[in-house]
Amino acid sequence: MSEADGVDGGAICKRGFIHLQFAAKLEAPEAERHLGSIFIHPHIFLLKHNLAFSAIFMHTTASRVLELTDRFLEINKEGQWLVMMYAPWCAYCRRLEPIWSHVAQHLYATSIRVGRIDCTRFTNIAHEFKIKGFPTILFLKEDNEFIYHGDRTRDEIVKFALRLSGPPVQEITKSESFDTIKKEQDLYFLYVGDRSGPLWELYHKTADVFQPYAFFYQSYPDVVDSHAPVETTPALFVYKENLHYNFTGYNTADIEKLNETLYKWINAERFPTFPKVTKGNINQLFLTNKNLVLAVVEENQLEEVSPHMIEFRDMVESVIKKKREKYHDHFQFGWIASPDLVNNIAMMVLPLPSLIVINTTTNHHHIPEDETEKLTPHVIELFLEQIRNESAPQYGGNSLLVRTYRSWFELKTTLTAMWMGNPILTMVLFGLPAGFLSLICYGICCPDILDADDEEEDRSGASHMKKD
Repeated sequence: MSEADGVDGGAICKRGFIHLQFAAKLEAPEAERHLGSIFIHPHIFLLKHNLAFSAIFMHTTASRVLELTDRFLEINKEGQWLVMMYAPWCAYCRRLEPIWSHVAQHLYATSIRVGRIDCTRFTNIAHEFKIKGFPTILFLKEDNEFIYHGDRTRDEIVKFALRLSGPPVQEITKSESFDTIKKEQDLYFLYVGDRSGPLWELYHKTADVFQPYAFFYQSYPDVVDSHAPVETTPALFVYKENLHYNFTGYNTADIEKLNETLYKWINAERFPTFPKVTKGNINQLFLTNKNLVLAVVEENQLEEVSPHMIEFRDMVESVIKKKREKYHDHFQFGWIASPDLVNNIAMMVLPLPSLIVINTTTNHHHIPEDETEKLTPHVIELFLEQIRNESAPQYGGNSLLVRTYRSWFELKTTLTAMWMGNPILTMVLFGLPAGFLSLICYGICCPDILDADDEEEDRSGASHMKKD
């Protein structure tokens, strides 16, 4: 029995100790036959197996992560699994290792088993799950398989696993449960009413689609009365920033229209009003099909932002906080601390701090003509109005020329960063291939030149012979 069988290390040690006690009472050949041992003396057998089981126990105590093998294919549909597919040479995998240990520790008391698989050793695992890059995080539940695309932080990975561990919509029957939910979840959807009718059916259907990205609950008026009083049922709202925003203006008579409206509403409301935009969630934000308004700042290695950039970020946030009804349907606000990501979109190095608005449908972007120091909430509002009436200058897009230039800009930026970080290593990485290419070209061209010289010598020698 190994950790790959999904058994806790402590349980393994207990069973192993019982087996060893039993084996110690047997003669050596009988002990070998019972446990498959290759040791001759029962005392040697007992000592070495105790050391082996102690090693397993120490590994499990230090980390709750189960080291899985190719036998995982036999048990992957039993229970719920959160698995990291990794390669030992992958720097991103090594960076994720301590975080993964914390994830396993946090989920240890749940029904979710956390493991990892070395795909360089067990290539059949990588082939079976169609792994294309490392690390890849999978959540497996029966025949369902979900790939994690978010930020590689403990909290985000744990939320992802907890969302998928339960049903798409969780029923809340106690009023006290909402106190716990509000402490643990800063954003969730709540349906108030009986589990019947067109709105409930469409809500459950949409929750099944967005389960990896948000929490969905269902309760009754008497349960939620002290938290979010409702006048009529069924009612649906989203909770975020300690406020409730209702889903209104729908017509249950037109099911097709209701389905489209509900899907669009949940897709847009599953993000905070002013989230931090990262490489992990920017693709999901693009799915809102809104204009993405980003305050671009920069963090240091400790994820700290300078005071003047914080002031600029708060000023941009104040626009959507005060004018949510006016801009929320057309714009998704946020802030980003990865200037390189925005620079690749804008195909230029933006000053810090700065403001950029990205059209997530056409990939065009807008940059204010005013300098950053002159931007005020009023100036930003005027800029947004120009974008809404399509009078603001736009740049970028999806044309072939733009995509080619963007690829060149990304390559140039990457090479520049490599040179600034380690010029010697950059010279080695690009100098060696250039040297080999030069040798190949020399080897191809030089034989022709030498053959030509040999032919000239042969001709000259023949002419001398004739003269003699």
